[in-house]
Amino acid sequence: MTYQEYLSLKDTINVHMDAYYNQDAPTISDFEYDQLMQQLKAAEREHPEWITPDSPSQKIGGVAKRTAGVKVTHNVPMLSIEDVFSKGDVTAWVEKVHILHPGCAFSVETKIDGLSMTLRYERREDGKLHLVLAETRGDGLTGEDVTANALVIPDVKQELDAPWDSLEIRGEVYMSHEDFERYNALQEENGKKTAANPRNLAAGTLRQLDPSITKERGLRMFIFNVQQGDSELTASHIGGMEKLKALGVPVTWHKLCRTADEVISAIDEIGEMRSELSYDIDGAVVKIDETALRADFHAGSKYSAGHIAYKYPPEERVVVMDEIEVDVGRTGKLTFTGIFHDRETGKPARLCGTSVSRATLHNQDYIRDMQVGIGGAYKLFKSGEIIPKLNGCVTPPEKVFTAPELCPVCREKLIREEDTADIRCVNPACPAQLSRTVAYFTSLDCMNIMGLGEKQVDALVKQGYLKDYGDIYTLKDHRDELIASGIIGKEKNTDKILAAIEESKASHPARLLAALAIRNVGRNTARDIMKHFASLEDLISASREQLTGIDDVGETTADCILDFFARAENRAVMDKLRAAGVNMIMPAEQAASSALAGMTLVVTGTLPTLGRKEVTELIEKNGGKCAGSVSRKTDLVVAGEATGSKLTRAQELGIRVIDEAELLRMIGQE
Repeated sequence: MTYQEYLSLKDTINVHMDAYYNQDAPTISDFEYDQLMQQLKAAEREHPEWITPDSPSQKIGGVAKRTAGVKVTHNVPMLSIEDVFSKGDVTAWVEKVHILHPGCAFSVETKIDGLSMTLRYERREDGKLHLVLAETRGDGLTGEDVTANALVIPDVKQELDAPWDSLEIRGEVYMSHEDFERYNALQEENGKKTAANPRNLAAGTLRQLDPSITKERGLRMFIFNVQQGDSELTASHIGGMEKLKALGVPVTWHKLCRTADEVISAIDEIGEMRSELSYDIDGAVVKIDETALRADFHAGSKYSAGHIAYKYPPEERVVVMDEIEVDVGRTGKLTFTGIFHDRETGKPARLCGTSVSRATLHNQDYIRDMQVGIGGAYKLFKSGEIIPKLNGCVTPPEKVFTAPELCPVCREKLIREEDTADIRCVNPACPAQLSRTVAYFTSLDCMNIMGLGEKQVDALVKQGYLKDYGDIYTLKDHRDELIASGIIGKEKNTDKILAAIEESKASHPARLLAALAIRNVGRNTARDIMKHFASLEDLISASREQLTGIDDVGETTADCILDFFARAENRAVMDKLRAAGVNMIMPAEQAASSALAGMTLVVTGTLPTLGRKEVTELIEKNGGKCAGSVSRKTDLVVAGEATGSKLTRAQELGIRVIDEAELLRMIGQE
């Protein structure tokens, strides 16, 4: 390897380290990452003069993120464990330890695939140890304070009835397969992005700013080390684990071994059990049990002394493609699923202890590149021990599969999105996506029909009450039936929802335009467009030239609007909305007011319907002044989603915080 190739390899690994540790969104498998690291280490063994402190081999992958809380300096560095990839390497390491310490014993334990966290406990007046701090690993020396989130993890003991003055223990936060699948099922139901694997989801969840989200997602934790504590906990690693276990602290599966053969046997035992575990592991850890001896086997600044981690090779089978299912997701995007059998057994493939006969085929480009077709043979493995994926074509099919031109559900022509591999059905009345589009119509940023969320909409669609947006305004005709069936609640709740539907009729036409779910017409674009028309009727009759003459409305957006209103079924829906009394007339331009005269306002975060330029103009038009930062001179802070330090500063100073709706009420616009 040349020096330039070495530098390029370092850059590649650094990109993947950032994706894995900091973005919680790896783009390659653990196995592929490990192969890159092995290449790097081999080059550095051959050319030690190339090694610098910023080499991936010399540093821990993560950085402490301020978004989850304040930074914390670790009492004990939270280092990594050096990986080995063959049982021969494990045996050699054990024999190396026995040369210096012949009677040394080892702990072999499961290596949980999650996010590392340390818990600090201190004794209080009641004589018990109380949790005072939970911290993530970060860069190994500095992490994040995630105590609020740790308190809602059921495996984290908030107090321990133990005789010690203080205690610091380290473990791995993870997510079970069941909770991971539950989360992804809910995301799919709501038309949102699913998580790639349990490890990434656990890491992102632990860093959430809202502990209620952490609690709802169901994180768990295993302890695998005593960082600091009484000698009865630290003299023997396994002795310390057993004492914690007796206190009700969940600890990793571990086994005491004295010979290399026993260590290998324990690694094999873990390998056999991993298919039955309800969570992911990414290896087996071998530790010197007598902790005082570990310092004799220092592995560098990045790694814990006296430890190694054996990484299991990924399981792989060859499967034959039998069928390719095409379906339409709730967002209108076509989904492709391969159905196959194991080439050797003729049955579903056995991977990681489970039977696998289906795998996602992503999109048409993936299908083309992987040469997927009926009769083709493909290598199959499980990414993250749970998600089945194809890993290359073994025998090409006679014909590579091609996506249909018409929606398999509603038979409308499919559209391939520009600059993407996604193929979509853009018919909002398509039964496959009706619940999602109607729920979007009723959402806060659109018609804001409180109480009529996706769950209620889905039930109404399934019972035949809703076939398009216009049917929302005929629900009042079925009041008694709805109450009798309880489909959206009892009498009080049903009447409340029906009242909200009636109230929504008076909404601003820009909200109605956004609610129609026309591609490329979101809430801000809808508001900009309606500034140029007296009514939605005028917009429906607008020409392409009129639309493209509006700032920020390009040819693609204009074509989407024209195509939408050109469809007879959409014009019929607009007729139903008009007949129901839904407002389509723009309000008369309001004269400037003095409602905010003399006031200084700061806007932070993303507002539901107003862009930053629009809200600034609105504030100034009504006599107010916009400032870029919060100070004691600030009168109001207008906060939306994803707020930052400005909101925190306002709360510290006791400054009143309002939302967009309150601002509009203050100036008499809603």
